[in-house]
Amino acid sequence: MEPAGSLSPDLPPSEVCSVHSMVQPGLASIPIHTVSCQGQPAKENMDPSSTFSASFKSVKQSRLQERRGSNVSLTLDVSALGNIEPIKSTPQEITLLYLKTSSCLLNKEQLKEATSNIQALEAEFSGYEGKEKAYIATQGPMVNTVNDFWEMVWQENCPIIVMITKLKEKNEKCVVYWPENRDTFGRFEIVVNNLKECDGYTILDLSIKDAKRSQSVKQYWYSSWPDHKTPETAQSLLDLIHEVEESRQAAGNRGPIVVHCSAGIGRTGCFIATSIGCQQIKETGEVDILGIVCQMRTDRGGMIQTSEQYQFLHQTLCLYQSNYSKMPDSSSASK
Repeated sequence: MEPAGSLSPDLPPSEVCSVHSMVQPGLASIPIHTVSCQGQPAKENMDPSSTFSASFKSVKQSRLQERRGSNVSLTLDVSALGNIEPIKSTPQEITLLYLKTSSCLLNKEQLKEATSNIQALEAEFSGYEGKEKAYIATQGPMVNTVNDFWEMVWQENCPIIVMITKLKEKNEKCVVYWPENRDTFGRFEIVVNNLKECDGYTILDLSIKDAKRSQSVKQYWYSSWPDHKTPETAQSLLDLIHEVEESRQAAGNRGPIVVHCSAGIGRTGCFIATSIGCQQIKETGEVDILGIVCQMRTDRGGMIQTSEQYQFLHQTLCLYQSNYSKMPDSSSASK
């Protein structure tokens, strides 16, 4: 499964959220554009002869927009245009350029300051260099897609499923796609080997079998995160991310981690962005939250749906940065 790279609101049930370079090969000739971060002036170093560049400069203020419903298109605010020549590039092209070239690295002190500046984050909102296909962001399985969901898990050799939704929140968000003990879903038999209750989430050890072989899968069900909102505390999410990362490393060289909520963009986006951000902090001592979100949105439109989720992402990574800096082996990364 390749990332769609589309901003269309008509999303397929699942898309791979790859975590490769934030500058795509097609835009390799365009230098990275560092956007204004927390009121600081942005550095503009794009080719002035570029049609993209001319159109991008005409936008007085570009920012991410909320996407509270899956039927709302993902666009940037391009309404505040001055008296300029007609735009040759479409709003979608301008949006793609913004998403593929925006970056704002934050060290420990800057992340702490940014987290406390709610107004700036709201204004900003209105890839990570690593393994490709590290995550699959998908919608919660429904009655007519459960068999396809397990087919995807089998095909991609996925060792872990992260579920971040209740089965019902006002209306049905997801069906029970695993058995109480064992059951058949399409051509696969799913077996529950063990169940473990943790603080804020549940872990299921599963086996998925066809006629010839078997694969082990761990499901982490984090059910205390309300739709379109944020958890009461960030620590339980960080605990879950830590546990999932340990399981990923123990699984060895297997496929991507499947992450789903209901629509597969809001809470799913928060989990993936937080995981990538924690990895950046561990490796470099800095985190590029804006760049992570923009990269994810080029792979799957609408990732991180609301400004509240974007603020929570900052708060969670600030807490992680604070906790990580106290660890004995973190000194080299924080320099």
